[in-house]
Amino acid sequence: MSVTIFTMTHKKFREPSDPIYLPLHVGRACSEDLGYAGDDTGDSISDKNCYYGELTGVYWVWKNVRTEDYVGICHYRRYFCTEEGRILNEKDYLSILQDHDMIVSKKLKLNFSYFDGYESDYNIFDLITTGEVIRQKYPAYYANFERLVHGNGTYFANMLVAKKALYDEYCAWLFSIFDEVEKRIDADSYDDYHKRVFGFISEFLLLVWAETKGLKVCECKVGMTDEKYETKQMKETLADFFRQKDLAGAKAYFLESLQKRPDVLMEASDITGELKMAMQAVAVCELERQEYGESVIDRMQDFDALMRYFGRLNDAINDCKTGGLQAEDIRYLQSARISEIAVEASARLFCTQEELAAVVERIGREI
Repeated sequence: MSVTIFTMTHKKFREPSDPIYLPLHVGRACSEDLGYAGDDTGDSISDKNCYYGELTGVYWVWKNVRTEDYVGICHYRRYFCTEEGRILNEKDYLSILQDHDMIVSKKLKLNFSYFDGYESDYNIFDLITTGEVIRQKYPAYYANFERLVHGNGTYFANMLVAKKALYDEYCAWLFSIFDEVEKRIDADSYDDYHKRVFGFISEFLLLVWAETKGLKVCECKVGMTDEKYETKQMKETLADFFRQKDLAGAKAYFLESLQKRPDVLMEASDITGELKMAMQAVAVCELERQEYGESVIDRMQDFDALMRYFGRLNDAINDCKTGGLQAEDIRYLQSARISEIAVEASARLFCTQEELAAVVERIGREI
């Protein structure tokens, strides 16, 4: 048995040296040729990439690759890896697949139901319509769809590895559902981000399919080799606002960006957590200015320095919450001139209402 992993991409990237990873240019029918194999040959839906995202590549592998071996899907910046962060090689895959039907991403644990999360960021009619199509076409899957859609788990990134026959079975199920959903929704009325409705919903449907089939899956760590372009761009723009000490501008820009791309705060996008800390910085500095007339940003405008400042503050809060302040926490809190407002505002991000008062009081004694 051999393993071939198709690396979905829409841009030039640094390819893994391992020959099992083959770049596949998704949406090539609608874009400039990158020099990779594309999803616009043979039986193809490449021209639907604006609605399907990487699924146009998933479809191409289904329809155009003939093998009895293992195939898989990853992304130009996301790969299955060991817990230590090493990208899996063929030996790793074959070892795992001896005892599992499929390799998937580790399940995301949401702080809300999948249904509620989808409703807050997308058109919930599309998800409801998908459920209705499943009820009509695949009634044996509907009970699990209903149960899981109101649960708090989902796979992400449409990443999987399996024998080609099982991969094909999944694709036949998935795309037959979307063929019908396409007829019932109006994705053309959405902006460019929200048009990718089928790419979004399919991440969840992989969970429904695997659980209903009773597959033995290996939930594998996904490593990131780079941040999203949109994430980098947001951090660079926020850094410009911070250099100018423009909190109002930073806040307005962030909220506008979040409305356009609600995925930017997901762990898979904000892999360093710095976008979350940037908004923590804005909120804290606004409160400090209201109370004291000045804030930490009036003495520290460098983005990286602000991230270290709030990162160390967050570490101290979490240490205090879980077991007690360390000596290095106390030294930092005192030397960095952390305000009481910064402590309380930041502690609200990490503490329950019951924990909050004790943590704030403990840290307050040190600063």
